[in-house]
Amino acid sequence: MKKIFHFDSPADQYVADAAVLCCFDHRISRAVRKFLKKQEIERADMIVVAGGAKTLASPRNDFEQDFILEQVRMSIRLHQTERVLVMSHSDCATYGGLAQFKGDKNAEAEHHRGELLRAAQLLTAHFPDISVEPYFVKFDGIWEVRGADHLRTARKEQPTRVTA
Repeated sequence: MKKIFHFDSPADQYVADAAVLCCFDHRISRAVRKFLKKQEIERADMIVVAGGAKTLASPRNDFEQDFILEQVRMSIRLHQTERVLVMSHSDCATYGGLAQFKGDKNAEAEHHRGELLRAAQLLTAHFPDISVEPYFVKFDGIWEVRGADHLRTARKEQPTRVTA
């Protein structure tokens, strides 16, 4: 092998501040990074896949859901993760984009709310000792999903709504 890039990175084991499940859509990556920083999440185990929360809430196949659950399980086992952020976003192609909702942003947001709650409940059913926080990423900010307070078992403080 030939070294082509040098950097210094800590080699020590770490405890993850959170595992983060989100979509790989580049349009939201900057907002997600800023949000994590604002939440003081410096050591995130990123689980970045097409559709983010969709892979748990309404997977295309059993493999998809099992894969994500295994990634969360590994984050918990290897990095003592106690907090999982699960995200979906507006105009996500795996849902058919905003066109699937005939341009109705409120209908889209309500659909994603249900998906995020379903994904979060699945995570807490499999991992009862973790805190799960569902968020909807729009192009004007990140929105905390209401009705998910009961999913916060490991984390006591409530996160604040942050706009990107």
